[in-house]
Amino acid sequence: MTAASTPQTDYFGLTIPFMHFIGLVPESIAPAYARASLPWRADLANSRGDVHGGTLMSVLDFTLSAAARGSADGKEGMATIDMNTSFLSPGTGDLVIEARCLRKGASIAFCEGEVRRADGELVARATATFKIIRRRPGSD
Repeated sequence: MTAASTPQTDYFGLTIPFMHFIGLVPESIAPAYARASLPWRADLANSRGDVHGGTLMSVLDFTLSAAARGSADGKEGMATIDMNTSFLSPGTGDLVIEARCLRKGASIAFCEGEVRRADGELVARATATFKIIRRRPGSD
């Protein structure tokens, strides 16, 4: 099966080719919460064999925005305004990403999340601000 014919993963109601490409596995979504996992792969690693920081930031960005959406109904989208990430230890092995929406207003959502190794060690922590994009029937 070629990459073009590989079925896309459902990312809580969205098709996100880049998350599919890096192998992010969506696990659960609830109001103000989302969880995903990232199985380790050599092609996601940096020169030391740890998951690359850019990959960590990408999966955090998605998972935090999913927590802000809080559902898979497709009525809201999120656009990242700002994200701050701190890297605390190497991302070795399979990783778990958890995110929470701390506050959601009419147009802005504030979220925080973390990446942990399978042994529970904290790998990275992030905070992000998102602009809420309301989808209207018949719009793109």
